[in-house]
Amino acid sequence: MQSAPEGRRLPGGGHAWLSRYVRPAVLAAASAALLIGVLRVLDHGQALFPGDRPGWGFALLTGIVVAHLVALGRDRWWGFGSGSGAALALSMLLLYGWLPAVLVSLSVVTLAGAARRDRWPQALLHGAIDVLGVGAAALVLAAWGERPSIEHRWEPAAWEATTALQLLLGALAYLVLTRALHWLSSDPPGGLPSMAGTALLKQALMALALLCVAPLIVVVAVGKPLLLPLFAVPLIALDFTFWMARARVEDQLIDPLTGLPNRQWLLERTRGALDEAERAGERAALLLIDLDSFRSVNDTLGHLAGDQLLLRVADRIGGCLPPGAEAARLGGDEFAVLLPAVESVTSAQHAARALVGALSAPLDLGGLTLVVEASAGVAVFPEHAPEAEGLLRRADVAMYDAKNDRSGVEVYDASRDGNTPDRLALLGDLRRALDTGEIELHYQPKVRFDGAVAGLEALLRWRHPERGKVPPDEFIAIAETSGLMPRLTEYVLETALGQLARWRAQGLTVPVAVNVSPRDVHSPGFAGTVAARLARHGVPPGSLQLEITEHVMLEDPQLAADTLAGLTGHGVRMSLDDFGTGYSSLVHLRRLPVSELKIDRSFVARLTVDSEDAEIVRCTIDLAHSLGLVVVAEGVEDDETWERLRDLGCDAVQGWLVAAAMPAAETTAWLRARAGGPGPAEDVPVEGQAVG
Repeated sequence: MQSAPEGRRLPGGGHAWLSRYVRPAVLAAASAALLIGVLRVLDHGQALFPGDRPGWGFALLTGIVVAHLVALGRDRWWGFGSGSGAALALSMLLLYGWLPAVLVSLSVVTLAGAARRDRWPQALLHGAIDVLGVGAAALVLAAWGERPSIEHRWEPAAWEATTALQLLLGALAYLVLTRALHWLSSDPPGGLPSMAGTALLKQALMALALLCVAPLIVVVAVGKPLLLPLFAVPLIALDFTFWMARARVEDQLIDPLTGLPNRQWLLERTRGALDEAERAGERAALLLIDLDSFRSVNDTLGHLAGDQLLLRVADRIGGCLPPGAEAARLGGDEFAVLLPAVESVTSAQHAARALVGALSAPLDLGGLTLVVEASAGVAVFPEHAPEAEGLLRRADVAMYDAKNDRSGVEVYDASRDGNTPDRLALLGDLRRALDTGEIELHYQPKVRFDGAVAGLEALLRWRHPERGKVPPDEFIAIAETSGLMPRLTEYVLETALGQLARWRAQGLTVPVAVNVSPRDVHSPGFAGTVAARLARHGVPPGSLQLEITEHVMLEDPQLAADTLAGLTGHGVRMSLDDFGTGYSSLVHLRRLPVSELKIDRSFVARLTVDSEDAEIVRCTIDLAHSLGLVVVAEGVEDDETWERLRDLGCDAVQGWLVAAAMPAAETTAWLRARAGGPGPAEDVPVEGQAVG
């Protein structure tokens, strides 16, 4: 079998290395066989081709078939070969023997190939394979004692009851050998099992067609040779049947817009690549690439421009593929790249970054210069998945992580995947835990450097009956990706406000901060819901502080801004958490209505040992103070860090040095102790002042 037509070439093949050795062997064997055959015929004084009326009829029929193939001017017949040429060769073999049959086959293959100069190597290979295939069929007939020649034709009058079996076995010998040699000497279409199975089915149909047509040609050649040219019609129809069958197979594996292979091809090719990688003890990787703003191109410029953009993107991906890599389009603006062999996860990540970088170069689209931004996810075998479907799904998860984080490229991280069996089980347990009260709210203090309590942060804790303590980052991530986050936020707000009301009744008027996710902020009516809860519990809005991250501004900035404005309008205070780890901190800091800024623990942890982190912290404090914001440092765990932050002008700290997160009862005792006495009428100092 040969490659797919130009412009629709399917990468593939697991035996490309083998084809380099098979091709010269086939050419050498066919040349030797043809030379020996010609010499033997000439040595016996025999003719190379019949000069009788049937011979001239065959010559005319062969000429018509060749003219048809040349006039067609297409490549499709290279895929499954020419059914008309095979039928002619088999009929010549039955009547005149091996050498005339070979000459007919060579005429069809080489003359049609000569019409395309770039096809000469393939034409020679086809001709060589047909020489050996016809020879195999001749050997089958010889095993039955039939050795037709120009001088001693095997005419239908001599056929017997066993002839049908001889014809069947001869046709099968021809087909099996030629198909096997085509398969070994060139990459199959896509190298896929589905294509191989379809090919075998089509070859069975070809065998039936050969069996039916070839004997009829012989009968007509002997009885009415002038009618032989009329067989051009069914033979050409036979060719079209195979071309159309191949086209349908290709259409199932090729994206019609870009000409790249599609999802079905990718999955089957990936299965083969993973099998090869496993046998070789190597890694393979799958990269999933998605355009970040393709919808806006469609909406603004129209779908025609969108299609042109996809074509340009496909060309760019194809032009910068690493050696051995294969690209596919999965649909919409999603593309995939298979790396059959990679050295490490890092090398796969580097390949993805190179592709994303190549796509980001400006391109001209109908006179308009566009910059295409893309996100890519990376999944590597065997680290991330053992099978093709799992690898594709996990590359998809990583791609969405890259899109959400605006990081460009992300490698699959199981902790961020909410669809693993273990995490799905944990999701069910989380739902049950909310119903049974396993989820608890602990409170961690924020303290000023003069000892006053600046507030408390409400933190979720879950002790699973079987797993033990489940890290908050793990189950909160599950809640965010499963749709359970609104219920979790409802529980935190309700519990925290209820505790605030009880503390206020005891004279402990300390503000409490609650973390809310971007999904909460983007929920319609969230500000009104918070205000209603405050009123129901009788808690002043200023006692509640909502901690948000910069990611709230990434998905829908206008909706987020409206929600935050509504919250601050009700009197709720806002705190910006994890400052410095977002996408564009300064831009968001200017737009967010926050009164407090929290420096992420990743900077605080190395404050005393890393001069760059120390400078970042200093600049952050100065910037926040210039904007009138209070600065809180997270993750303070030692005296040296405390002192350094105090010298830098930080307003408050939070961390194990002050106190770990505590249940409500322990927090109450801690607050009373800080207030200087156990009585309920004692007030807790907030921001350096006694509050009553």
